[in-house]
Amino acid sequence: MSTRATMELFFPSPTVSAFQLGPLTIRFYALAILAGIVFGAWLTARRLRARGGTTAQTLDVVAWAVPFGIVGGRLYHVITDNQLYFAPGRDPWGALRIWEGGLGIWGAVALGLVGAAIGAHRAGVPFTAFVDAAAPGLLIAQGLGRWGNWFNNELYGQATDLPWKLRIHAMDQATGQALTGPDGSAEIIGYFQPTFLYESLWCLAAASLLMFLDRKYSLGAGSVFAVYIMLYTAGRFVFELLRSDPANTILGLRVNTWAAALVFLGGLVLFQVRRRRPRSAVEHDQGSAAQPTSDIQGKGTPV
Repeated sequence: MSTRATMELFFPSPTVSAFQLGPLTIRFYALAILAGIVFGAWLTARRLRARGGTTAQTLDVVAWAVPFGIVGGRLYHVITDNQLYFAPGRDPWGALRIWEGGLGIWGAVALGLVGAAIGAHRAGVPFTAFVDAAAPGLLIAQGLGRWGNWFNNELYGQATDLPWKLRIHAMDQATGQALTGPDGSAEIIGYFQPTFLYESLWCLAAASLLMFLDRKYSLGAGSVFAVYIMLYTAGRFVFELLRSDPANTILGLRVNTWAAALVFLGGLVLFQVRRRRPRSAVEHDQGSAAQPTSDIQGKGTPV
């Protein structure tokens, strides 16, 4: 927390979103995404081992899922916010500058699942076993990735006077620096709801709840991932209602608000279909079937 002359409390935002490392420009947005991927992959590997798989199998699947997810996330963002790049006076090449921010989680998960399905098939891992193992790590990755939006001074809510309000600066995303006023200080746009923080905390709490439910109950193959869908979209629906940044709308609601509601219903249907399905054992790299672990039988305590 920080104070102004009036001792008013607020949550600060960075005035720098990138730094130079030799000839390279390192974006904190990219580092936040990378941190999420690394931690998510580590947790997924640990959970897949509890289901009879190996770390190598996890890395094989992740190697397919991550690039597919990044491409899918960018495509969704560019399609749903196309005016940012293709409206008169805009730079169409900006659609390719992913390092400046702009990934849609809906496209990232959808196309990431395609990549995961390819990778799981090649690695000899049942697809449902992998997505169930990956679900909590995916939530944590999303929660960590939201801090990239903090560095970019984006994804904030409506103006507010709450003690935890977020101070937002006018940023030049091309340079990674805040714009400055006549006195040389960073230009402040205002104080807003920190929706990036709400979503980050929600993702971390949801990941903890999901791992608890997975330990306590014998959830069927694919149903852990279904609960992930419901938990994430329930929170995202609320956060979209709080956001004030420009977005395309349908019947007065943001596109992502509709997406959250529809995907939640899809997750609910998936849970009902999959919740009583038996869990699958994971085969080893050599192709021999692994013995079902206690977790596969519903009696273990996976992470």
